[in-house]
Amino acid sequence: MHADTDTTSHAIFRVARSHRAAAERLLRSSGLHAGQELLMMHLWDNGPQPQSALIELLGLDASTVTRAVQRLEQSGFVRRMRSETDRRAVIVKPTAAGQALRDQVSHAWKELEDLTLTGLTEPERVELARLLARVERNLA
Repeated sequence: MHADTDTTSHAIFRVARSHRAAAERLLRSSGLHAGQELLMMHLWDNGPQPQSALIELLGLDASTVTRAVQRLEQSGFVRRMRSETDRRAVIVKPTAAGQALRDQVSHAWKELEDLTLTGLTEPERVELARLLARVERNLA
């Protein structure tokens, strides 16, 4: 056992990297990159949002969200516009092309969930979710 590579933290890193790579593969045909679907899901569920709200809700720094929104806009999936009530605020809205991705992304996420949990029993899945939530709280 190597102290450098056999730690829980290293295992979490490897799992996170593998999970993101699988998400990237499953999302590739949609034109989205892993992480962008989270922003789109929020817009689909909640409608047009101020970019500042997306930053807060996604828990990411402003530059990361700004880059993601710019890339989504360049791909034709979202549109940015000034708020009519606060000209300083930028509102992000899914376009028709962005809305059209919803079913494809939902399917990709279901595939990712199935792939991630393959071979685990229902009690193991429940326990894994419980333990991951606890680890997340520890790190928050």
